[in-house]
Amino acid sequence: MATMQKHHLGQGAAAALESGGQVLPWTRYRRTSCRGCAGRDLPVVLSLGKMPLANAFLDSPDQFADEPAYDLDLHFCPACSLVQLTEVIHPEALFRNYVYVTGFADTIVEHNRAYAAAVGNQLHLSASDLVLEIASNDGSLLKCFREMGVRTLGVEPALNIAEAARQAGIETVPEFFNSHLAPRLRASYGPAKAVIGNNVLAHVDDTLDFLTGCAHMLDKGGLVITEFPYLRDFIDRLEYDTIYHEHLCYFSVNSLLRLCDAAGLVIVRIDRSRIHGGSIRMYAGRKEEVGGSSPEVLELAREERELGLADLARFRQFAADVGKTRAALLELLEKLRRDGKTVAAYGAPAKGNTLLNYCGIDTRRIAFTVDRNPWKVGKFTPGMHIPVLPVSALLERRPDYVVILAWNFAEEIMAQQQSFRDAGGRFIIPIPVPVIV
Repeated sequence: MATMQKHHLGQGAAAALESGGQVLPWTRYRRTSCRGCAGRDLPVVLSLGKMPLANAFLDSPDQFADEPAYDLDLHFCPACSLVQLTEVIHPEALFRNYVYVTGFADTIVEHNRAYAAAVGNQLHLSASDLVLEIASNDGSLLKCFREMGVRTLGVEPALNIAEAARQAGIETVPEFFNSHLAPRLRASYGPAKAVIGNNVLAHVDDTLDFLTGCAHMLDKGGLVITEFPYLRDFIDRLEYDTIYHEHLCYFSVNSLLRLCDAAGLVIVRIDRSRIHGGSIRMYAGRKEEVGGSSPEVLELAREERELGLADLARFRQFAADVGKTRAALLELLEKLRRDGKTVAAYGAPAKGNTLLNYCGIDTRRIAFTVDRNPWKVGKFTPGMHIPVLPVSALLERRPDYVVILAWNFAEEIMAQQQSFRDAGGRFIIPIPVPVIV
């Protein structure tokens, strides 16, 4: 059992709790054991310092002084190779009132269509089958299944986004998913042929409980299908900005094999994708139905071990490389400042706030950022307090350079902003090393 240390969340994050009127038993605590194997040897491999919550945007400068910050340290478990955070913020504070919405990026729209088609083909879905999506957000992915004539159900704890999904016609249960909720869902809606978790498994503190709940929801022949950033790409591409308090785990295939086995699941297929800087989609079935993992899955696990993803030394090197790319970005921005160039940013993603805070980039280096999400426009980024403006500000204010904080959508962003480039504007992609394009 992890040792819990009570800590006040402060004005910015606590605002998410006001609508529910709840008194939480704790607001943050620090784990002392691994989520994968319960081991207690969890060395720190990268420390990003104290950070505000990455999606806790501020409404006005009056909130700046009271903004809380928490340790953001990446740990590695030598016993099972799970990479994880030990600082845990209560999910009520992180997710009940959320500002990330999946439906705004064209890249995600296309990804969702292909995702639904792949799942439909794998499971031969019919009109009588149920697809359950956990952390279904605004229902963008479930809409693709609904268009295929399949029954759908979302589970989304963010009350504002769950309501938006329901208004769009996607039945959504506004709760956190776990092994206690699963029997109630099954009793009310029946078993699911596909239990989907898109960028949610990494957000869960009790990973084994979550997977156990997923397994309980499965219909005969059904699969648990989860997608999340892949540790191999995370390390190779120096994606340190993917580290923030919502992302509690950073999965390799080796760590997943152990977790699934403990939950009574077996991994039968893994797809790799370029989405979000490199992700994997895991298909897992009940152990008693599918037997053992596929040869392709076991081969991926072997490759990881050969690449050092089960060795502490590889992560020490990762930390050193992260320090170098941080220094390179700061050097570039300082040179532009000396040359009298103006710099803005594109995007206000959670990952961007990790980058800004770790690098100490405030309004002296980046005057403003822009975003398509109306729930972020008009606010200030956590920690560095950079104002978030509508995308139209790029052509109105005409900065010389724009740092693409949402670099995982860089191609889409640059294509949309061709008029900015035609007017002489240049883009900077900061990850894995800063380059001007």
